[in-house]
Amino acid sequence: MGFRKQRSHRHFVGTVEQTEREEQHTEIVNDIYLYDVALTYKFNPRTSLTVSVPIQHATRVSPARFNAAGVQTSPKAVSHGSGVGDMSVSGRVWLLDPGREIPPKQNISFAFGVKLPTGNEGITDVVNGRSVVVDQSIQAGDGGYGFAVGTDMYKRLPWRLTAFGSGLYLFNPRNTNGVRTGRGRASEAIMSVSDQYLARAGVLFHVPKARGWTASFGARMEGVPVRDAFGKSGGFRRPGYAISLEPGVNYVRGKDTWSFSVPVPIERNRRRSTSDMIDGRHGDAAFADYLIVAGWSHRF
Repeated sequence: MGFRKQRSHRHFVGTVEQTEREEQHTEIVNDIYLYDVALTYKFNPRTSLTVSVPIQHATRVSPARFNAAGVQTSPKAVSHGSGVGDMSVSGRVWLLDPGREIPPKQNISFAFGVKLPTGNEGITDVVNGRSVVVDQSIQAGDGGYGFAVGTDMYKRLPWRLTAFGSGLYLFNPRNTNGVRTGRGRASEAIMSVSDQYLARAGVLFHVPKARGWTASFGARMEGVPVRDAFGKSGGFRRPGYAISLEPGVNYVRGKDTWSFSVPVPIERNRRRSTSDMIDGRHGDAAFADYLIVAGWSHRF
C-alpha cells in the first residue's frame, strides 16, 4: 500500500513564482490524497507480476474574486474529485538472480506494463448551485489506454552504503478524451491525455545501532511533458516538472517493510503547452511546497 499527500498552491509560470497570487489571496489550492493498493506475485526470484489500483480523494478551492473597487466578481468555489483511478498491470524482470549471492551486491530490473482507463475522467460536482466538470488536476482518470516502461537498480558501496536509481515513463498515445474543460479558449476546450514520468536516484545507508532501520537521501524529478512520445498532444494540459530533494527512512521487520519520505522541491517549472503556443501565451500551474510519501508492504 502506498500513500501520497500534497497541497499545491504555489503558482508558477515557467520557473518564476507568481508571488502576487499569495499577496492578493487569489491562489487556487489543491489538496490531494492518493492511495495505491497493489498485489505482486513472484513467479520466481527474478520475475513478478503486479496489479495496482489507485484511489483518490481531492479538493480544489478557488477563492472569491474582487475587482479594483472591491466588488465581488465571482464567489468562492469548492469542488471535489474522488474515486478509483486508472489501474495498471505490469511485469518485472531482474537481470541477475537475486539469490546468487547473500547479500546481493548489485542488480537492475526492467518493468513493462499497461494502464487501463478504469478511473472516471469526467467527474462532476455541484459548485455554487450548478453541476460542473471538475478541473483536470483532480480528475480520477485520464480516459486513455497507456503503456509504461520502468527500471529499478542498486549497487552496494563501501561503508554500508547502497546507491539506487529508478525511472518510469507512462506513454499515453490518445490525443484528447472528449471531456470539456469549461475554459474559454478553443485550444483548451477539451482535456488532453498526457504522458507522465518519474525518476529517482540516491543513496541508502544503515542507521547505526538501530536494527532494521535505514535512511536515504536522493533526488527525484517528476512531471508531464509538453508533447507526448507517440500521437498528438492537443487539448488542455499543464506540462511541467518538479525537481526535489528527497530524505527518507525505512524500517524492515520480518515480512513487513515501512517507508516514509518528504520530497522538497528545489525547482518547479510550468512549461508552455501546445495550446499556449497556438494562442501566444504561457499558462500557470500550482505546485506543492513538499510531498508526503509513505508505503507499507507485507510478504505472504
